[in-house]
Amino acid sequence: MKTKIVATVCVSAATLILGIAVGSVYFPPADILQIIAYNLFGFDLPEHITHNRAAIVWSARMPRVLLAFCAGAALSVSGAVMQSVLRNPLASSFTLGVSSGASLGASLVIFLGVALPFLSLFTLPILGFVFGLGTILLVMTISRRLDPRMENHSIILTGMVFALFINAVTTLMFALFREGTQRMVLWQMGSFSMRDWHTVYILAPITLAGIIYICMRKRELDVMTFGEEQAQSIGVNVKSVKMLLLVVAAALTGGTIAFVGVIGFVDLVAPHVVRKIFGPAHRVVIPMSAVVGGAFMVLSDLAARTLMAPIELPVGAVTAIIGAPFFAYVYFSKRKKGRVER
Repeated sequence: MKTKIVATVCVSAATLILGIAVGSVYFPPADILQIIAYNLFGFDLPEHITHNRAAIVWSARMPRVLLAFCAGAALSVSGAVMQSVLRNPLASSFTLGVSSGASLGASLVIFLGVALPFLSLFTLPILGFVFGLGTILLVMTISRRLDPRMENHSIILTGMVFALFINAVTTLMFALFREGTQRMVLWQMGSFSMRDWHTVYILAPITLAGIIYICMRKRELDVMTFGEEQAQSIGVNVKSVKMLLLVVAAALTGGTIAFVGVIGFVDLVAPHVVRKIFGPAHRVVIPMSAVVGGAFMVLSDLAARTLMAPIELPVGAVTAIIGAPFFAYVYFSKRKKGRVER
């Protein structure tokens, strides 16, 4: 197990270096390390590294790669929690309407020009986060009213209904307001371009805090994976723990898509890969989902900006090309397994 963990971390670190090195201009890993040492510790730059080249690495490549890693880590951990709590291999924050809610918040900013006083530059991410988190809170509240036991299928169905309704409202805004259509479409497909260190400084602490909190709940996650009756029998307050974990997972997703747009399937692919390699124990699944999901997102972003350079593809399209077949594989393999067991 330790060998697998070390190997995964090393591969993830190599992926970060690769994401920084490859682009319109190639930077050898040694140059990248020297540029990092120059900016962090004040070391002198070698003569062959100009200040312009150093600026490309430090001000353009590194924030983008680190932001992609944080986004992938947050989405993957969120997906791992959703799948465990709801005991559904296809569950995710997107299923529960978080992405739809965030899209509605973004559409208010883009189509109607809504701006928050004193925070106009952060209006879109703030409203995206608030609407995404507000959606999951509404889903959980209505699920509790309709089904006091808060069965998993009730939560999923309520989330799907909310997602369909909110998507219909967003589509209506597309039809009524044509001027911001292109910007909204680009936001919905996700992108890490034109992001700087300020976005990393905001998203990284949110991601780290969410992952640490979920790691502290690893025991409850392990127990709930085997069923709610078993969890209740050992003293776990299933309703409150379920709601709290789902809200934290939704906050991770909402915070991510609020800054970088809607990027799907990462929260589905990474947790499944991690469970295949490391097993079901959440003390390993949660941190390794963050590592694998972050590396997967960095590679997806690298593909998005290099495959058809100088044209940059939406990173959400790249993850969908990989994730959609994986989604189908998981769905049909589970159905086949269910038939065999019957």
